[in-house]
Amino acid sequence: MKYLRLALAQINSTVGDLSGNAQLIISFIKQARRQKADVIAFPELALTGYPPEDLLLKPQFITDNLSEIQRISRAAEGIAAIVGFVDRRKDNSIYNAAAVIAGKKIIDVYHKVLLPNYGVFDEFRYFRAGSRFPVYKIKNMNIGLNICEDIWHRDGPARFQSSAGAEIIININASPYERGKPEVREKLLHERSSENGVLIAYLNAVGGQDELVFDGFSMVYDHKGRLIARAKQFAEDIMVLDLDLAEAGKYKKTNALRAG
Repeated sequence: MKYLRLALAQINSTVGDLSGNAQLIISFIKQARRQKADVIAFPELALTGYPPEDLLLKPQFITDNLSEIQRISRAAEGIAAIVGFVDRRKDNSIYNAAAVIAGKKIIDVYHKVLLPNYGVFDEFRYFRAGSRFPVYKIKNMNIGLNICEDIWHRDGPARFQSSAGAEIIININASPYERGKPEVREKLLHERSSENGVLIAYLNAVGGQDELVFDGFSMVYDHKGRLIARAKQFAEDIMVLDLDLAEAGKYKKTNALRAG
C-alpha cells in the first residue's frame, strides 16, 4: 500500500489582507497536522486573495506577501504545504505561484504556465508565465502541481507531469461560480484524470470578491476518471483523504506495457 493523506483546505481569503490570510492558512495547517495529514494544499493566490488586481502593481504589497509566505513556511512543521502566493524574481517580474513547503522551508516554487486572459480574467496584465512542469517527491510519492487554467488544456502541464511519473496532480484554483460550471469542471477532471492515468485533486477557493463568487466544491478523481470525493459548496471546508497512489502507479505501468 502507498497511501497519501491529503488535506484540501478550501478557504475564504480576503483580497489584500495578507496578515489575516496568513493566519487563516496557519490555522488550517495546524488543523491538518492534528489530523496527521502528509500534505495540505490551499487555493490559488490564497495568501493575497483573488483577484488582487492592481494591488499587484504596488512593490510593497509584493514584498509583504513574500514576508508572509516565509512566516507560513516556518509554521509548517511536520507537514508539507502547498500555498498560493505571488512570487517575484530579480528582474521584478511577478508570477501567479505556489510555494511547496517541507521541513519548515520553501523547497520550490511553481509558476502558473497558462495565464487566462478572457472574461473576468486579466492575468497577462500582471503576471509572467511559468515554463517548468515539476514533479515533487514527498514521502516517497510523486506529486505534480499546477494552477487553475493549467488543468484545462489537454496538452498542458498535467500531461507532462504524468509522463514524468506523477501519481497524483494537485490543481489549485480560484474558479468563479456560474450556472452549469460544476458540470463543466466534472467533465474536465474526468477527461484529464482518465487520459493521464493519474489522480487529480482539484481544490477551489470559496467566498466572494466584487462581482465574483467562488463556490468551493473541491473534488478528487481517481486514475480511471471516477469522482471519489467532493467538498462542501459555498462554505469553507477541509477535506482529508487517504489516497492509494499505488493503484495509480500500477495502472500506468500496465497501460504503458499494453501501448508498447
